Parts: sequence; structure tokens; C-alpha cells
Amino acid sequence: TGPAGSGKELAARVLHAHSRRAEAPFVVVNCAAMSPDRMEIELFGTERAPGAAEGGRKIGFFEQAHGGTLFLDEVADMPLETQGKIVRVLQEQTFERLGGTRRVEVDVRVIASTNKDLAAEIEAQRFREDLFYRLNVVPLHVPALRHRREDIPVLARHLLARATTVSGLAARELGEDALAALQSYDWPGNV
Repeated sequence: TGPAGSGKELAARVLHAHSRRAEAPFVVVNCAAMSPDRMEIELFGTERAPGAAEGGRKIGFFEQAHGGTLFLDEVADMPLETQGKIVRVLQEQTFERLGGTRRVEVDVRVIASTNKDLAAEIEAQRFREDLFYRLNVVPLHVPALRHRREDIPVLARHLLARATTVSGLAARELGEDALAALQSYDWPGNV
């Protein structure tokens, strides 16, 4: 959990990179950006419709992440119906593609993020409590940048070095006065 821009996806990528699943896929699903009617197709895939041309099968994000990590970004924006299906996949580690009859087994670690208060979402019946407990096994909160000002010099130096490399300019240093100004700013929007 944490506010937008605080680095939740970066934290998930670091967890994946330092795990036994590091060589397997890291698949990101932006639940907030996906239309609700496409969500299940994208997550579970589809089988080729009878009479359709070859290659009609679509492999979903769960299968793409097999052996690795599936990152559900802004999971609170997922439709309730899909949330129920996610609970079932997390319990059984199997699912059926849309239009299919064969069970597909997957070995996937799921990391989910949100900037919403899931307790309030559960109370308002917009988020399933059983999914919350399946996902909240190891909770991690990424605080806003204004609450971790000691990270600002490291981030600023990293971003400056990256910008100079990309633009082909000579390396530059940040002065102590510039770092002090950056650390005194409130950073709405975070990193």
C-alpha cells in the first residue's frame, strides 16, 4: 500500500528480482487502466472459438506469469466479479480460459498494490474481504516521499545520473544547497 508515485511497483520488482523466481516473468497488470469488460480476458486468456481461424487462442496474464510474479497494480479498481475469480485462482492455482473447458495450472506469486483504504472499500462492499485476506499475507506499506526525506538525495543523484547518461551530457553533481531545497519540498505526486 501507499500513495500514487511512492514506488509500489518498484518495491514489487525488487522483491521479484531478489527471489527464487527472479529468472521467471514479472508481469504487470494495471487494474485501474483496464476496462472492466476486458479484465477477465486479459487475466485468464481465451480459447479459440469453434470455426475461428488458427491462432485464436489468447494467453492471459496468469499464464504469462507462470513460475514468476503477477503484479496487480491498483487492485482495488478490479470489478467484484473478477475479484471472486482471483480468489479461486489463488486457492486452487488453476483456472479455465474464457471459452475453454480444460483447467490450466499455474505457479504464480501475486503481489498487489493499492493507494486506497481497503478496509473502507470492504465496508462499502467494493472489495471482497476474502480476496483481501488472500493478498494481505505479507503487508508492506511504501510511505509518501515527504515521510522519507532521507531518500531524496539518493533518488536525486540517481535520476540526475540517468538523465545525463540518456542525454549524453557530462556527469553533474548536486550542491548541498540544491539537496537541502529538494529535501524541504513536500513532493506532491511523490517520485
